[in-house]
Amino acid sequence: MEEIHSQSDHYRSSSSSASSPASRVPSSNFFYLRKPGAHRQPISFEDSPDWDDTDIEVKVEEGGGDSINAATTPASPSLSKINSGSLPSPPLPEGAIVSRKIAGASVAWKDLTITIKGKRKYSDKVVKSSNGYALPGTMTVIMGPAKSGKSTLLRALAGRLPESARIYGEVHINGVKAHMPYGSYGFVERETTLIGSLTVREFLYYSALLQIPGFFFQKRSVVEDAILAMSLGDYANKLIGGHCYMKGLPRGERRRVSIARELVMRPHVLFIDEPLYHLDSVSALLMMVTLKKLASTGCTLIFTIYQSSTEVFGLFDRICLLSNGNTLFFGETLACLQHFSNAGFPCPIMQSPSDHFLRAINTDFDRIIAMCKNWQDDHGELSSVTMDTAVAIRTLEATYKSSADAAAVETMILKLTEKEGPSLKSKGKAGSATRVAVLTWRSLLIMSREWKYYWLRLILYMLLALCIGTVFSGLGHSLSSVVTRVAAVFVFVSFSSILSIAGVPAQLKEIKIYACEQSNWHSGTLVFLLGQLLSSIPFVFLISISSSLVFYFLIGLRDQFSLLMYFVLNFFACLLVNEGLVLFIASICQDIFWSILILLNIHVVMMLSAGYFRIRSALPKPVWMYPVSYIAFHTYSVQGLLENEYIGTSFAVGQVRTISGYQALRNVYDISPDSNSRWENLLVLFLMAVGFRVLVFVLLQFRVRNTLSLRRLLQCNQNTKNPR
Repeated sequence: MEEIHSQSDHYRSSSSSASSPASRVPSSNFFYLRKPGAHRQPISFEDSPDWDDTDIEVKVEEGGGDSINAATTPASPSLSKINSGSLPSPPLPEGAIVSRKIAGASVAWKDLTITIKGKRKYSDKVVKSSNGYALPGTMTVIMGPAKSGKSTLLRALAGRLPESARIYGEVHINGVKAHMPYGSYGFVERETTLIGSLTVREFLYYSALLQIPGFFFQKRSVVEDAILAMSLGDYANKLIGGHCYMKGLPRGERRRVSIARELVMRPHVLFIDEPLYHLDSVSALLMMVTLKKLASTGCTLIFTIYQSSTEVFGLFDRICLLSNGNTLFFGETLACLQHFSNAGFPCPIMQSPSDHFLRAINTDFDRIIAMCKNWQDDHGELSSVTMDTAVAIRTLEATYKSSADAAAVETMILKLTEKEGPSLKSKGKAGSATRVAVLTWRSLLIMSREWKYYWLRLILYMLLALCIGTVFSGLGHSLSSVVTRVAAVFVFVSFSSILSIAGVPAQLKEIKIYACEQSNWHSGTLVFLLGQLLSSIPFVFLISISSSLVFYFLIGLRDQFSLLMYFVLNFFACLLVNEGLVLFIASICQDIFWSILILLNIHVVMMLSAGYFRIRSALPKPVWMYPVSYIAFHTYSVQGLLENEYIGTSFAVGQVRTISGYQALRNVYDISPDSNSRWENLLVLFLMAVGFRVLVFVLLQFRVRNTLSLRRLLQCNQNTKNPR
């Protein structure tokens, strides 16, 4: 303790030149410093709702929307205190009030401890005995340096911890120990995947169709409310990602679009991980003013933040300050300044409060201190920064545990949990058939606008067919042309299959969109695969028929319509198999480099075992014959195309002797003399196309089931007593 006091005294003396506790904040009683002419009011926790007086009344209006009488849920008085003299904040825009109110929900957590195996080198406990609460109509921010447990605590409250996590303690929603049902809350990731080829209104409209049950026309008002709530009216008809002649939305607007996607469900509680992530100061202020306006409608906002400006800091209602998993403070935002002052770390006048907090509790500053000790500054200012952050953290934690703020938090948690409030109910999901139709139509729209999806590939496939066709043109129909024509067919199938690797970026983007929507239950594994398959069929068929026509007539295959249609179907099935293979490998790797590398190796191995370089019957039986040659789809595609061309034909050998097409191919490529064998090969190709998608379904469903089982486990742990 002597070390703590000595370090605190040293830090206090080094900061007193800029500001003293007496001059910065009154030590006897801490007041909000409001505008001139306003009455000063002390910080109080009495602005929290009492369930006896704050029954939330829900009315269902025509058109599927829900309207809540938010007048029964009093807003926090701190909403009127954001514009203080010491922390100037921009006033809310006049007239920018969302008419539709939202019924918020109280969130209270008690003795919440979260362990993640291997997350920390020194301890598995990422969050340690955290207490806090969030009320309707307020913004509660979880602040702290990097790796302090901010996102982990946020995910624990939302029930979104990873598989390796274990949670101990209690989380109450409106006084009930239960996880929040679908539609009652929204969660916005730090980095979300948006669809750049859609406009803001289209993106939100398709999101509403995936989330909300009911008729299409009923959801337009929900989308317009979300656009209004996030102040996106000026960008509603602009493409999110832009195109070659127009830039996409700035980062701030993109971030607001990702939040608006969750607002279409009109959630009671909204969790946001780093809403100011990668935003400049102006965009950050606009974002927080927008969120403040959203909170004024009654929604409960809980989000994490690393650092903020003074203006942004003044908009927060409550702050939960973490460092290395320890709660250093929870309470009213401006009361945190008094807490630091009481602990011996007053905030200098010219410094942002959040900067001051992080300076005191971020252990990374110890490295800067070590550098400053060896760097003699001319004015002596740098060398005076000798505060040990570990001592500061222990001091702040000890001061908070014995303070009236901690006692007030425990009292409020007890008040919020002693009586159950209105339970949150699921708002229902859109039907599976509806979601498949929506995803199919949305994917068709995306593919038609994104030239890199299929239009560029269409050009490449036609150029490839043109090159191969011109190289192998003029073969004729003599016996000597058989070997060369077999080479042309094999090269066409093999090179076209390799060219399908160009679809890896598009498939990875589809998987990222699915993962983002699946995390919030907007989509499903089967729904995603069916929508992706149905939307890709028209474009794949267009590629197959255009490339087949160019190749077919250039190399002079038999001029029969039925044979031409089989060629198109065979190549179409081959492309579907390639699409499934690319999707399967991309789902496993989820990285463009490794996906392309693995796919190239797979195609090379399949080409070697397809029976062209060496007849299948002569391949080494272990590995190459069984099972590689049977897995290689090149085998069935080339074999079917050759059977389609040569079964039923004959070639003259001399003047009196003829041989069948089967005999002419016997020493070149293994085919079956049965005329129906080509249809069997075509069936195998379609079964392989389905089989790869079944593998993708099993892989994605396995991940989803792990997430579901984890959430059930976390819910059970919340209902048990803390073992400590």
